[in-house]
Amino acid sequence: MDGLGGQEWVTTIRDSLYDRIPLTAADVALIETPAFLRLDRIQQLGFVSKVWPGAKHTRFEHSLGVFHLMRQAVAAVRRVAPACVEIDDETARTAIAAALLHDIGHYPFSHAIEELGPPILSHEEVGRRVIEGSEVAAVLTEHWRVDPGRVADLIDPRGELPPGDRLLRGLLSGALDVDKLDYLPRDAKHCNVPYGGVDTPRLLDALRVVDVEGRPRIVVNEKGVSPLHSLITARQEMFDNVYWHHTNRACMVMLLRAVQDALAVGAITPEQLTLHDDASLLEVLSRSAMPATTRALVDSLRSRRLHKRAVEVSARSADLYRYLNSLYADPARRRAVEMGMAAALADALGTMVEPHEVLIDIPKPERWRTDVWVWFSRPPLGFRPLMPWSEAVGLSDDDLKRYEEHRRLVRVVTTERLRDEVAKRAEVLLLPLLGGIA
Repeated sequence: MDGLGGQEWVTTIRDSLYDRIPLTAADVALIETPAFLRLDRIQQLGFVSKVWPGAKHTRFEHSLGVFHLMRQAVAAVRRVAPACVEIDDETARTAIAAALLHDIGHYPFSHAIEELGPPILSHEEVGRRVIEGSEVAAVLTEHWRVDPGRVADLIDPRGELPPGDRLLRGLLSGALDVDKLDYLPRDAKHCNVPYGGVDTPRLLDALRVVDVEGRPRIVVNEKGVSPLHSLITARQEMFDNVYWHHTNRACMVMLLRAVQDALAVGAITPEQLTLHDDASLLEVLSRSAMPATTRALVDSLRSRRLHKRAVEVSARSADLYRYLNSLYADPARRRAVEMGMAAALADALGTMVEPHEVLIDIPKPERWRTDVWVWFSRPPLGFRPLMPWSEAVGLSDDDLKRYEEHRRLVRVVTTERLRDEVAKRAEVLLLPLLGGIA
């Protein structure tokens, strides 16, 4: 059995989801680069293992899973693509390489650090720098026979992509991507929760390429309608039960503030953050040169003295919820609000409250995209041969977003000693700092 372009398989990796993932010499060369091996020291779910101890799987194995699924998806698309849509071997290799490298620029501990925003770059932008400016570029050029810049463009697009790349990028990032097809069942398996189930083989078999509004697009046939719904449902269930779990989110915001305080005094730079793994980041943040707040938060994370949820704010709180949400895009203002709340609490209690003891957790607002089209070979009466999935099932992005907003809570988390006091004084602490919202 051969890999793409006639390369022979040279070894096999045993995977917890797919059993065996065969690799060529070119695959192995890329996996063995130091930049890729760093991913084996970054947990896929950050602090979720504080709740589910089995969830210690890494970005390394997730990346291998995405690579494996992309290889299958590209082969499926090439089989069904019409003659006018050319996906040559180089285009296929480029997409598969991008799948393997899609998380190469990831920061330690999931997405917490990225939430700080500029000057912190997105992991896609960091990935471009790694792909174009490290030993990864040499491997892509010599072993994969692809342009590193073209691979980076699939991960971090800069302008218009060539037609074949544009078509296949939808398999890497979008409503129907192999990233979600891997991480949802993988995360569910390692957490041992009954969510995240997706009929991946059926969904891949349902892929088709048709002309949509004058441009070839990857769609699903009628057999893909239900598996796509299971993918969307699995995603929301995993956010509800795992990714937004209050303990995981408290750890995330503790790390975020620890890094933010270190950046504020120049104790660490954005560039240095991209070089670390989970363990090395905690080690460097514990050094004496770091601010006292950073060291205290990291020591608490290591010792499992985690902040507790004191106040939860739902979308039904209207103005207050909107205001707190607005702080997501302004981390400096959020930090100022947190420090103001800590100072106000100290005045109310007549005791010392450290500036990092009161934190605001604002989960990232999720983008719910269902812009997948369905092709019916024999459409039911009332259906068209080609129609958006949302019309085929009667659900819109707005429906999904409303559900997400009502499940996504903004929380004030505190050290355990202050939890009850913050809960009792929620309105007194929040309303004056939020401009007198009543």
